[in-house]
Amino acid sequence: MTDTRTGVPSKTKGPLPLYLDDVVVLRKPHPCGGDTWRIVRLGADIGLRCLTCGHRVLVARAAVERDIKRFASRGPLAPTD
Repeated sequence: MTDTRTGVPSKTKGPLPLYLDDVVVLRKPHPCGGDTWRIVRLGADIGLRCLTCGHRVLVARAAVERDIKRFASRGPLAPTD
């Protein structure tokens, strides 16, 4: 894509690379008090399992990408840099 005003290519961000078994810390804690989640399903919706109580939720990918504070650990399928 190109910005029509400046003629400079726009920088669009692709989806955040998420992998099965990534452990993420989210901004809001779960009602049980835990804020650490394991990714158990990938797609348009992301399946997360709370590591404190084991509860499983399905959240829209955009909401998960926005709410991730940091990666606690990466899954075995994640590329090593």
